[in-house]
Amino acid sequence: MTDKEIKMMGLRDVYGETLVELGKKYKDIVVLDADLSLSTKTSLFGEKFPDRFFNMGVSEQDLMSTAAGLALAGKIPFVSTFAIFATGRAWEQIRQSICYPNLNVKIVASHGGITVGEDGATHQATEDLALMRVLPNMTVIVPADGVETRQVIEAVLHHKGPVYVRLSRPKFPVVLDTNYKFEIGKAKVLREGDDLTIIGMGITVFHSLKAAEELEKDGISAKVINCSTLKPLDKDTIIEAAKQTKAIITVEEHTCLGGLGGAVAEVIVQNFPVRMKILGISNRFGLSGKPDQLLDFFGISWPHIVKAAHKLLK
Repeated sequence: MTDKEIKMMGLRDVYGETLVELGKKYKDIVVLDADLSLSTKTSLFGEKFPDRFFNMGVSEQDLMSTAAGLALAGKIPFVSTFAIFATGRAWEQIRQSICYPNLNVKIVASHGGITVGEDGATHQATEDLALMRVLPNMTVIVPADGVETRQVIEAVLHHKGPVYVRLSRPKFPVVLDTNYKFEIGKAKVLREGDDLTIIGMGITVFHSLKAAEELEKDGISAKVINCSTLKPLDKDTIIEAAKQTKAIITVEEHTCLGGLGGAVAEVIVQNFPVRMKILGISNRFGLSGKPDQLLDFFGISWPHIVKAAHKLLK
């Protein structure tokens, strides 16, 4: 996978374009934003369907509560703002007004994780997935690239109930081809292997595949799984991988607490315990820096996955 072969695509750009496409077909779609529509790309929908677009201003609690009301009225609300604001400032409203009554609200948050970059720790949501995963009735999805993002947005439109989709600020490498089929609640094996399994989501899927290529040079066969649906977790695929490879590494652009690693560990320890390593952000806040620099600094880029694999297999 050379640099010349890597195609880059913006997940939030795909989101905005897909919203417009779906808005033409489904008149019940409404879109709400918290004064960040140029960044979240919901402005594309607002330009095309101004009567179905609502800028709620810097008022995230009202954003979520209004979306709940629109869902009760039979609309399909797509709600967007930065991940740190969606999950942090409005957590109570999501819990009480959306998840408790199990309403059909789609929260699609941009600027998730440390790849927000130079904006620094205050704007880097590294706890958002844990906050959303813990809520009953909530479905949690992290697309691996632009190809999957397009399919995710259409899938959550037809899914009944609350959904949290985490998107990112920078463009991501495209790792999936046009034959890829996303299914809510289904992890996808992208590469077969016998020695260990690497499980990623979001940007770490690219790094997991790159690590597997490097490990192959060392005679290590690594299975790679894209676990884009964090909740409900695909337990069967994870247990099967544990039985086949006897060792698992999870990689996430998120705190190690309550995210992908924790979810996989819960399944493994109760069903088929194997050696396991969780790579993520360890009990600290983010930093200001370039996205690639931060992925490397926090130990979730492909060289760190390779190093962890060698250590785990010893």
